[in-house]
Amino acid sequence: MQKDWQRCVEFHGHACPGLAIGFRACEAAKQAMDIHFSQDEELVCVTENDACGVDAVQVLTGCTFGKGNLIYRDVGKMAFTFFERHSGKGVRVVFKGAVPEGMDRNKWQGHILTAPIPELFQVTEPRCELPPKARIVKSVECACCNERTMEHKTRLHDGKPYCSDCFEGALKK
Repeated sequence: MQKDWQRCVEFHGHACPGLAIGFRACEAAKQAMDIHFSQDEELVCVTENDACGVDAVQVLTGCTFGKGNLIYRDVGKMAFTFFERHSGKGVRVVFKGAVPEGMDRNKWQGHILTAPIPELFQVTEPRCELPPKARIVKSVECACCNERTMEHKTRLHDGKPYCSDCFEGALKK
C-alpha cells in the first residue's frame, strides 16, 4: 500500500486529502470487484469530478483520458464508477466523508488513508451504462483557424466546419 501511495504522490506532485480519496476509492473498487490495472480498455472509470483523486485513479487503475477509458462527467461529486468490459460488471464508489470540525489537512488525510472503507465510501451499483469503447474519429480543418479538429466536435455554419473556439465568431460575421 505504501509503495502505491508513493507512486500516486509522485504522479500528482504532492500528498493531499483529495489524492487520498481517489487512492482509497480504488481500494474500495478493488474490494468490491477485484479490478486490475488496465493495459488498454479492459477497465473503465467514469469520474464525476476533476479533482486530485482522479490522479490516483490513473496511476492505480490505468484508466486515462488518452486511452479513452477514463470518462469525465462534470457533476462535481466525489464519485467514481468502475466497469470491467469483459464481464460488464460495475460498481459506483462515492466518498461520504466531510472534514470533521477542527481537523487539519494532515490529520484528515491520515484519517482517509486508514479508516475502514465502509466509513468512507458508499459502494453501490452503477447509475450509468458502460460507456462504449474509444473511437478513432476523422479530423477536419476548421474553416476559420485552419486547425484540425475531431469532426464530431465541429459545428457547421454555411456548410463549413468550425471548431468550438471559432464557431461563435463565425455566427457574428
